[in-house]
Amino acid sequence: MPSQLPSRHFVLNIQLIFNIGFYALVPFLAVHMSSNLQLAGWMIGLVLGARTFSQQGLFFVGALLAERFGCRPLMLAGCCVRIAGYLVFAWADDLWGMLLGAILTGMGGAMFSPCLEALTAEIAAADDNSRTAKNNSLFALFAVYGELGAVLGPLLGRLLWGISFQHMALCSAALFMLALLLLHLNIPHQVRRISPLSGWRRLLGNGPFLWFALFYSSYLLSYNQVYFGLPKELQRSQGSIDALAWLFAMASLLVIVLQLPITRLTRHWPAQRTLALGFMLLALAFVLPALRHEIPGGWGQGTWLPYAGLMLLLMLGQMCVQPLALSLVPYFAAHRQLPLYYGALASVAGCMVLAGSVWLGRLFDLDSSGRLFWLASAAFPLASALFFMWRGKSILPQ
Repeated sequence: MPSQLPSRHFVLNIQLIFNIGFYALVPFLAVHMSSNLQLAGWMIGLVLGARTFSQQGLFFVGALLAERFGCRPLMLAGCCVRIAGYLVFAWADDLWGMLLGAILTGMGGAMFSPCLEALTAEIAAADDNSRTAKNNSLFALFAVYGELGAVLGPLLGRLLWGISFQHMALCSAALFMLALLLLHLNIPHQVRRISPLSGWRRLLGNGPFLWFALFYSSYLLSYNQVYFGLPKELQRSQGSIDALAWLFAMASLLVIVLQLPITRLTRHWPAQRTLALGFMLLALAFVLPALRHEIPGGWGQGTWLPYAGLMLLLMLGQMCVQPLALSLVPYFAAHRQLPLYYGALASVAGCMVLAGSVWLGRLFDLDSSGRLFWLASAAFPLASALFFMWRGKSILPQ
């Protein structure tokens, strides 16, 4: 069993495998439930929201356990739980089976994701004493490897979609079995002697962090619409999801090519400016499909171009927001109990996604044009942009 931290290349490759397994299945869940299982929009929103909530919303449980037992057992157990969730997906044929599979896959992520993010921050800090800049750079690479997985995953899923959804789920389970083996061979064992409740009082009294977590959560809600709103809108407006894999591939290619240049460009900007810009781009992304019928020349109707524009702006916003936000967590935590803070950040976002997904799902069913759904989706990141523009200076490092 290894006794030292793994290399940065190891955590980047694990992120790659995780994302291939994730994106080979999750982008197709909404269409599978709608076309194959004939579930209503609110049910699909409930399943997707429950998956995100059981992961992001329960991060704090994984974080507490990681503080007590260390990251190794949590990461290994999390892979096992996610594998079980994919196996349930493979044979589920109704709402309750899909809901169980969604909860299991989310819970698995809640166990290993905060540990992986904390491990990445620890490796970055160990590599360089100037922690913030180095964390930002490593988390940017983390995003690039994740998006490379997001390129390969949907393409793999699209190939398997032609066979069966069951094959997609089994393939994703096999990829997480590979990750489980690699983690077992490379993650060091660290015995913790920390009380499970240690640090929560300090975290709950950390007002700047709580405001930051609340308004950061609209990023995850926005990105969740890629799995809910976009596939259903393509199915409704285009009659098929043939463009979905290519839209995901385009989005991921943008991150692979532009993430590091954008990180270098914004590295010396105040965090307030970068976050406000990123959330404004997220808000503008949802305006394009909302106004597609008003775009002159007819190019907004009957084509997937407005959705390509959505993905372009969404990815540009993500590249501004996500690596920077993750790199700021050690600042709020004073470089202590990182799994706890990463878990709390994700849990707040998970609660936002669960509530927002069910509400937005209802709007999608009620409004046949989709305009109300997309404008409501834009309101959340717009609120975050305004918050960081006006109040960010008081809570963020300058």
